[in-house]
Amino acid sequence: MGCNMRCKHCGSACHDVLPGELTTTEALRLCDDIGKLGMKWITLSGGEPTTRKDWPDIAGRLKERGVATTIITNGWLFDEVILEQAIQAGVATIGFSLDGLQETHDFMRREGSYQKIMKAIELCLSRNMHATAITTVNKKNLGELDRIKQELADRGVKEWQVQMGCPMGNMAEHDDLVLEPTDMDTIIDLAYRCMQESSLKINLGDCVGYYSLQEIQMAKYSRESIYCPQCTAGKYTFGILHNGDIVGCTSIRDPEFTEGNIRKTPLKEIWENPDSFRWSRTMKKEDLQGFCGVCRFADDCLGGCPNSRLTMGGSIYAENRYCSYFQAVQKRIRIFEEIQDFDELAAMGRSFTEKGYWQLAETALSVALGRQGADSDSGLLSHYGYVNFRLGNYHVALEANEKLLQRSPTDVYGLKGKGLCLLRMGKTEEGIELLKRAMALTDESFMDPYYDLAIALSEIGREKEAMAVLEEGRKKSEGFVDQSEDLYQKLADSAKKAVGV
Repeated sequence: MGCNMRCKHCGSACHDVLPGELTTTEALRLCDDIGKLGMKWITLSGGEPTTRKDWPDIAGRLKERGVATTIITNGWLFDEVILEQAIQAGVATIGFSLDGLQETHDFMRREGSYQKIMKAIELCLSRNMHATAITTVNKKNLGELDRIKQELADRGVKEWQVQMGCPMGNMAEHDDLVLEPTDMDTIIDLAYRCMQESSLKINLGDCVGYYSLQEIQMAKYSRESIYCPQCTAGKYTFGILHNGDIVGCTSIRDPEFTEGNIRKTPLKEIWENPDSFRWSRTMKKEDLQGFCGVCRFADDCLGGCPNSRLTMGGSIYAENRYCSYFQAVQKRIRIFEEIQDFDELAAMGRSFTEKGYWQLAETALSVALGRQGADSDSGLLSHYGYVNFRLGNYHVALEANEKLLQRSPTDVYGLKGKGLCLLRMGKTEEGIELLKRAMALTDESFMDPYYDLAIALSEIGREKEAMAVLEEGRKKSEGFVDQSEDLYQKLADSAKKAVGV
């Protein structure tokens, strides 16, 4: 945590070395434990890691243990001696913090630092050391990104990480520098252009995304066709603080998120403890607040970067306003809110549903139901429940169906919808009972409860009961024969195999 700069955007607010920093002996023992744990790579960061005199010993020990090591430095002390130490220690990559063109960079850090960092990059490239640039984007350098890109490309830099500055540490005292949520697309657009031009590879920080078409394509390109914006903290990655505290992410240092200390508990034991990193390992879509709690992508991304949500929204469960998809939906909501005709808005919601545009349907119907007295429309409320079920928003769909049943306890759509929600939420027997009640109340014009119950029973291995439900329904309705034929044949074939026919 010791540092020779006082950067205005520093999330760690680094100054002098903090008490309790690991000794060399402790750090080297930790390197051994990291190797035993099977880690693939590690980043030595700070503060400024080169202010710690034993950094070459730490990097060398990690190399001996098979861990690829990156160092992130501000470049102020960097010279031929440090470069040679890095080469001898087996450092794989050196990342240089670059916060703008010369005037902006020196404003954010200290006068003269831009020239020093550029000389350091040139020095690395002259010795074939893999050198990358890392830029924390803020309002002052947002408009310089294209020129920074060109400067790096001209110098032969092949890789550039771009991330957002969050209002924490020193940056919390410079909130005038914090980006607006709508600025995310500017960063994503830049990365996409670089991908198309093949000028240099841009890696978007975990805090920049998500689910714009450009960002998906760019992320797949950089991650070899894998797109997974979910936070890896405590699942595939973790952070080690200066004093040996283990956290899911070094940006989230609150004691609430500290899992242990290597001075008290072995690293392997901390990592393998089922109670460690529970905030990340057990997070579910329904834990998320606001739009993230109903977003079509939330099961996969879980709201993206939790530190962005914590610093921008006050909680790791807050909605991520700095998500590109969130901003796109907000634009659509504003359009829907301008539509004064309730029937037109409701019709749009139904039209989107027919086309399978579930998020648009949810948004339009949500705006419609927000109008005074609109939730008294049982048909619209039922439709809203169905759309949310298709989105996987089972808690929202459940609430909609419970409202229907409060008005009419025998509403077949409400019973069926609530039953399906409970099944998806793990309340199997309650869900089955509600579907049976819906079956008893329906007629041959609406046989969905039969089919849904048969599906539910077959999914939990109760195939005989599922077959009985189908046979009852097929006797009740000729139309149900065609509707259920595929499932009926599948269950019949399964029954034959079970008896060896």
